Amino acid sequence: MSGVDIEPTGAGEKLSRIGKKPIKIPASTTITIDGSGITVKGAKGSLSRPIHPAVGVVVEGKEILVSPKDSSRETRALHGLTRALVANMVTGVSEGFTRILEVNGIGYKAEISGSTLSLMLGYSHPIQYLLPDGVSGSVDKKNAITLTGIDRELLGQTAAAIRRLRPPEPYKGKGIKYSTEHIARKAGKTGGKGK
Repeated sequence: MSGVDIEPTGAGEKLSRIGKKPIKIPASTTITIDGSGITVKGAKGSLSRPIHPAVGVVVEGKEILVSPKDSSRETRALHGLTRALVANMVTGVSEGFTRILEVNGIGYKAEISGSTLSLMLGYSHPIQYLLPDGVSGSVDKKNAITLTGIDRELLGQTAAAIRRLRPPEPYKGKGIKYSTEHIARKAGKTGGKGK
């Protein structure tokens, strides 16, 4: 029947597969859950996040369990999302996250002093970018910017903001790109022969 959204058998189970996985708690990490949020403390710091009322989060032994409170489509989506966010919090405070950006181009340069990243990106003036609290950075001799932090979401937003200052162009690859990013190159235009 056209125009009718029919959910295949077992779709609910597939959507909540990530949410069903228990999150193991490292030895040096403590979890505090109140009525509306969760706080995770570890060797590298502390993170807090509110929990949607449609999802339950409990600690059992050395594991965190996330469960939906009903079977609606929205709740199933929140189930997997909440589990992923809490798992990232646990990993962040115990191990931390890293994102690497590469600066490519003749005359392009990156330097860092304290929390201020200075970038020469082919403009008439250097760009000063202030790293947010919770994100630290370093620059090596090959102009690679290494960003580290415990909040994966904040780290990703910071890396994306720096990349936007000079996105890589497809002809010579000049600009800022993620270290894992592949730039599809285009052939440069060639001068046409006179008639």
